[in-house]
Amino acid sequence: MSIIDISEVKPGSHVTLHYRLSLADGAEVINTFNDKPATLLLGAGQLAPPLEDILLGLKVGHHSTFQLTPGQAFGPRNPELIQRVSLATLRENSMIGEDFSPGDLIEFNAPGGGRYAGVLKEVGETSALFDFNHPLAGQALAFEVKIIGIL
Repeated sequence: MSIIDISEVKPGSHVTLHYRLSLADGAEVINTFNDKPATLLLGAGQLAPPLEDILLGLKVGHHSTFQLTPGQAFGPRNPELIQRVSLATLRENSMIGEDFSPGDLIEFNAPGGGRYAGVLKEVGETSALFDFNHPLAGQALAFEVKIIGIL
């Protein structure tokens, strides 16, 4: 009995890989090269869809770095996603007595039971200003990948 070797990454593949995502200035966002490799199911939302798209067609042993333009991986920054939230809403979504400061990432309950997060920009008398863009939206990124195994 032979083990089926899937020769390239396809939608629905389980991929074992090392990857590094870094900003244009070299600051690392995530790096698995110094630790255990990651195993991801393509299409399960574990990576941003544009990053998953890069993996499609790669073969075991492939190792390269892809340069992504600002907005390519996590989309462009959307000014409409910078919104005010009433302090009452903020309190409803947080732990009692929790203090917030600019730069904090705060999760909210979404209609329909999901969750979404925003970065607090400033707190006013009656409302707080949040940026609901992905923190990496609009950033140029480098995505280094080494494919170890494909199932």
